[in-house]
Amino acid sequence: MDVEPLAIPDVKRIRLRRFNDARGFFQQTYNSEEYAAAGISIRFVQDNWSRTRRGVLRGLHYQYEYPQEKLVAVLRGEIFDVAVDLRRSSPTFGRWVGTVINAESGEQLYIPAGFAHGFLALSETVDLVYKCSDFYAPGDECGIRWNDPTIGVEWPVTTALIISEKDETLGTFVDAKLFE
Repeated sequence: MDVEPLAIPDVKRIRLRRFNDARGFFQQTYNSEEYAAAGISIRFVQDNWSRTRRGVLRGLHYQYEYPQEKLVAVLRGEIFDVAVDLRRSSPTFGRWVGTVINAESGEQLYIPAGFAHGFLALSETVDLVYKCSDFYAPGDECGIRWNDPTIGVEWPVTTALIISEKDETLGTFVDAKLFE
């Protein structure tokens, strides 16, 4: 396993070993000892699966009282995945990082607690799975609009997007609950 810090070093791209042959491939998707050795030692308590179609943008979401670390992977298709640093004490506070991950590469993205997360489906169909370090808490949902000018995420597509009514009405970075 190869762990690559992105422009915000706490967000990491994880390249896993994949063994290919004429039958297909085998890839171990999680081993707590290997992740701990790479500096990612968290206890995941919940797995989520999202099926999304091309042009759907989900986010930017986070939980405040019960923040979640996430390990994101794409099982089918391709996404542009974004993490926004909401930790006031961080040198990268208010900055975002985005990267393309897809099923073909088998890569994962690790997002620590204290970040907002969102993604845009770039392929016809996307099956995205992610592990969370805390349970979903419906009363603790927070979010920031996908096109907040203070953050300035540079999405690869900005027209003909499909965004839920809930996500369209999210607040701004200036009004967001922020972490210390």
